[in-house]
Amino acid sequence: MNDLAPVAARLTEPQALTPAGFVNDFYPSFWWIPAGILAAALAIKLPSIIRLWTDPLLRAVGGLLVLALSVFVFVAPSTIRWVNQVTGVPNISGPWVYSLLTAFCGSCLLLIITWRDGLSDRSPRTRAAMRWVLSTYAAVIAALWILFALAEMPEERLRDLDTHYANTPYAREMIVLYLLAHTVATLITNALIWNWVRTDGLDSLLRWGLKFLGVGYALQLAFDAAKLSAVGGRWAGRDLDWLSTAVAPPLACLSAILIAVGFILPHTGQYLHDRRQVRDAVRELRPLYRLMKAGGGGVPRVLRTPPELRLIRRETFIRDGLLALSRFVDADLRARSYEAALTLGHPPDRAKALAAAVTVLDAADARSQGRERDGAGAYSGSESGSGSGSGSGEADTTDLLRDIGAVSRALRCPDEVRAVRERAAATATATAAAAVATAAAAASADGARAGDPVGHGGTER
Repeated sequence: MNDLAPVAARLTEPQALTPAGFVNDFYPSFWWIPAGILAAALAIKLPSIIRLWTDPLLRAVGGLLVLALSVFVFVAPSTIRWVNQVTGVPNISGPWVYSLLTAFCGSCLLLIITWRDGLSDRSPRTRAAMRWVLSTYAAVIAALWILFALAEMPEERLRDLDTHYANTPYAREMIVLYLLAHTVATLITNALIWNWVRTDGLDSLLRWGLKFLGVGYALQLAFDAAKLSAVGGRWAGRDLDWLSTAVAPPLACLSAILIAVGFILPHTGQYLHDRRQVRDAVRELRPLYRLMKAGGGGVPRVLRTPPELRLIRRETFIRDGLLALSRFVDADLRARSYEAALTLGHPPDRAKALAAAVTVLDAADARSQGRERDGAGAYSGSESGSGSGSGSGEADTTDLLRDIGAVSRALRCPDEVRAVRERAAATATATAAAAVATAAAAASADGARAGDPVGHGGTER
């Protein structure tokens, strides 16, 4: 009895879990992981697909995700058993899953051809390629069902259908046919993708999406190699079933995830990029919005307002406020401020924005003090500020209404605006003093000529 104790202890102690053992233990629920990720990707794309239903590329991406999701739902052992029981035909899930996988391969090829060549490209070469894909993979699906009808497959297999019936007439051909169709589609798709990645001028999001697709389809090739090796092992009398049941499933799951990311990234990334730009534009307009809001009013806050609508409302409010300020705008002050900004070393575009900011601030001050420009461009009401003085006609606010983003960015730098404003005021003061001195000199000269009736040289006129 004592001699048997060590043997019993070794039999009862837990064994180390190998990778193959891990996959075997979790095989029944393994397939629902990529199915959940694909369902999430489809849910992300669904609003865009519904909103832009006329876009054939979006519809194609949605259909592709549905096919990929269907493959992983119907390849799960619980679903295989349910389909077999509902139909009453053992192993009918085999050709059904093979058909879904073949349709997915053909859809990938069609999408890549259309995506790369563009919807407007209807060249004979493109149309011929699309017809070849449709006819070939439709014929493969039909052949799969014909071979299944001819094969004798009475024993239900939930996990190892490929290897268990690898030597069965007609079933053998069915298995090889779907694997070869999948391999050919994957090779062509992979070649198209990597050739496309090397194209110049691609958007960064599209390039990254293509790279994810390329890696995903490379894993598909590894999946095909594992499956074909396992089937070939059966033909050679060797047991390589673990390649089909323990190696191929993780490759298929990881490949599906990468392919889903590859198709979603260009669209979702562009959507998130656009949303970020809209939010940045809303924040960018905040200084000018607050300045216009100081005159009264403002955009009412509504819960769950889309950023695009908030931006439109804010832009509309700012432009309405600038139009209301137009009678207080001093065009001469804007010209002096522009020259002052250039003198301070600012580039022309920045100088233009700073000059507009100075003008808007002066107009807001004039409105708060009750000063208003008359038809000649001068202020009436209380005493003038920095923008007082002469002007000419009605102020043109077209540039202000068009460049509200640049003006608002300039208002974020109060020190620069203050420096330009002070320089413009100093220029105005110096110009006014020079004008007074010139006028005084002219008046003195006129007086001297009036008191001296004799011309130059003492000769009487």
